[in-house]
Amino acid sequence: MKRFFSSESVTSGHPDKVADQIADAILDEILFNDKQARVACEVALTTKTVLIMGEITTSHKFDVEEIVRQTIKDIGYTDSASGFSYDNVEVIIRLDIQSADIAKGVNDSLEYRSSNDSLDLLGAGDQGMVFGYACKETAELMPAALVYAHALTKKLELVRKSGELAYILPDGKSQVTVQYYEDEPVRIDTIVLSCQHKPEVSIETLRAEVKQKVIDTVIPTHLIDSKTHIYINPTGRFVIGGPEGDSGLTGRKIIVDTYGGYARHGGGAFSGKDPTKVDRSAAYYARYVAKNIVKANLCDKCEIQIAYAIGKANPVSIDIETFGTERVDEDNIKMAVKKVFDFRPKAIINTLDLANACYLDTASNGHFGKRGFSWEIVDKVEALLKAL
Repeated sequence: MKRFFSSESVTSGHPDKVADQIADAILDEILFNDKQARVACEVALTTKTVLIMGEITTSHKFDVEEIVRQTIKDIGYTDSASGFSYDNVEVIIRLDIQSADIAKGVNDSLEYRSSNDSLDLLGAGDQGMVFGYACKETAELMPAALVYAHALTKKLELVRKSGELAYILPDGKSQVTVQYYEDEPVRIDTIVLSCQHKPEVSIETLRAEVKQKVIDTVIPTHLIDSKTHIYINPTGRFVIGGPEGDSGLTGRKIIVDTYGGYARHGGGAFSGKDPTKVDRSAAYYARYVAKNIVKANLCDKCEIQIAYAIGKANPVSIDIETFGTERVDEDNIKMAVKKVFDFRPKAIINTLDLANACYLDTASNGHFGKRGFSWEIVDKVEALLKAL
């Protein structure tokens, strides 16, 4: 059976990603100095304006405005003549402390009141469900379309920051459509790549050089054929970009952040949230579990759902879907997973060392499938096989 699937990615200069990076830069500054802090930071931005809002409880004194301006500068918005630059934005700060009602459930879980087990101490910061996914389509154990979409935006940023294509500006996005046959990715049908640029470059030059220096360097040649459609800046002009061209908001690129739409999503966003928020930490843990299951060769595809109740340490449900690719009975996989993995928030934070993670590194080019993150480590294969 032939089918097609598309995923997109965006550069760090995309307005929504600028918001995510600012939120996580604030989170990193706080957690570096106060491991017990509670952070729920949201960011909205538009032309010459950045709004910081949310609930933060911490003993650490920090300069919000300095963090905002430095993050924007590092992304590449440094031209004061444009509508958005680190030195010409107004920073509006509207922050409060965490609700006492929420803090009560997080700091003293339902289970801890009777068990006194230290891993029961933290309750989930909210109700909700998360999904984790892994598959054998790529070396990263991620869906193919998203891997190639991320590769394009990452390379686009490299040629911009290195000066190799000096006319490229920070905003940009990609989209890749993969054709499948018998559930295997066999070719790329369509590539869409849009990049913000300086007005003096011709569209002909941009299209030729972006294809040569970006697309041709990251997309495997065996996946492109004479019928592959390639669209580079299809409107012909992309000079006005970033927050000048479109507003930005934290959490608005949750599909780019996760699995490109190939797997389900619980709905909770990640950036700006400390790891007591299970819509972030448990989503990381779900990826960790799914990746270990696939790496153990128990199946070729694995999607795991975990659901929580606010103030409760243990999840209310755990479910695993292997899409008919399992080599071991699904019920046995579920039993092994429950023996090997501890899904309580404090256990998740300890296992993945989330109090010491660099969250800014997650806020662009996806949270999954990248090296250097604890939730991408495969270290439970033997334990799973033993549990079976």
